[in-house]
Order: sequence, then C-alpha cells, then structure tokens
Amino acid sequence: MTKRVAILISGGGSNMEALVRSMQGDHPARAVLVFSNVEDAGGLAKAQGLGVPTAALDHRTFGADRAAFDRAVNDILEDAAPDIVCLAGYMRILTPAFVEHWAGRMINIHPSLLPKYKGLHTHQRALDAGDTEHGCSVHEVTADLDGGPLLGQAHISIEPGDTAETLAARLLPFEHELFVKVLRRYAKGEKAFVTLG
Repeated sequence: MTKRVAILISGGGSNMEALVRSMQGDHPARAVLVFSNVEDAGGLAKAQGLGVPTAALDHRTFGADRAAFDRAVNDILEDAAPDIVCLAGYMRILTPAFVEHWAGRMINIHPSLLPKYKGLHTHQRALDAGDTEHGCSVHEVTADLDGGPLLGQAHISIEPGDTAETLAARLLPFEHELFVKVLRRYAKGEKAFVTLG
C-alpha cells in the first residue's frame, strides 16, 4: 500500500523538491501535501509546479501561542491524511503535543552529524570547532530537539578555506540524496541506518 507523505518547509524547498521528484515509479510513497509556515516560501511554487497540493499558514499571526499554531497545522495535516510527515527545512520548534501526535511517523533532515550541533548555524559551528568532517543527519522526530533516533548520515570533508556558505553548498546535494534514500526505506517500514560518504 502506497504511503501518503506530507512535507513541511519554511524556505526554498530544495530537499522537498528532491523528495517529491523521487516519489515516482516503484517508490512506496507519494507526496500529498507541501505545507509552509511562510506564505511566500519559494518551495510552495516548486511544489505546485510538481503537481503537489500546497497549504500555508503564517505563524506570526498566532503571536507567541505556539500551541495554537501547531493545532492549526495539525488540522491542515489531518485533512491530507499523511502516513509520514517529513520536515524539510521547517524552521519551527514543535510543541510536545504535536510531536506526540505524529510520533513514529515524522522524520527530519538536519545539517550536522548529530548529536553534534543541534539547532541553528551548524556549518559555522563545525568550522569554529576546527572539525575536519561535517555532514547531515536524518532522524525520527521526538520531543528532544534534533535528538530522535538516527536513520542515516552523510559525511563530507571540511576543506581549507571553507566558509559556512561553501560548506552548506557542498553539503546540500548529500542532504538530498540521504533524505531520498531514508524516506524510501522508511516508507517500507525499514529503519536500518543509511550511510553516505
């Protein structure tokens, strides 16, 4: 049975686009919704161009009431009835109730080799620490920020002269490849760890 996938974004949606393009042929899943908390996020137009229904809701209209916003997002997701929720550059910290509702059905891509560098500014933090290696991780989402069970990682070398921008640009294709591979397995109920690089 084909799994239904909702993808949450906040920006340009390059990881979302990679996921949607991969969900063809014998892939065990199909995208049924792309949602953004930013009404003019570039990824929404990309999703529409790929024939995927979209929805948007500006979190700023909810002020500091994260719980109310997440309830509204949950209502939108429930209408799409996804089996899996993918966070693909979704820049919101989720409330415990939202995470609990989707527990075991929600995965996230994060641009660091977790458990290193949870949160933001991961590329600069890796450079500041003098690391020789960087990468990205896909993990199940739990109430622990960027701390759920790991499903896969991709590794790249940090080169002399790298900046946060060059590192981010070199890592992005690996993010796409890793997320695509993990989702294909996850949609089949497989959680074996995926390693790239």
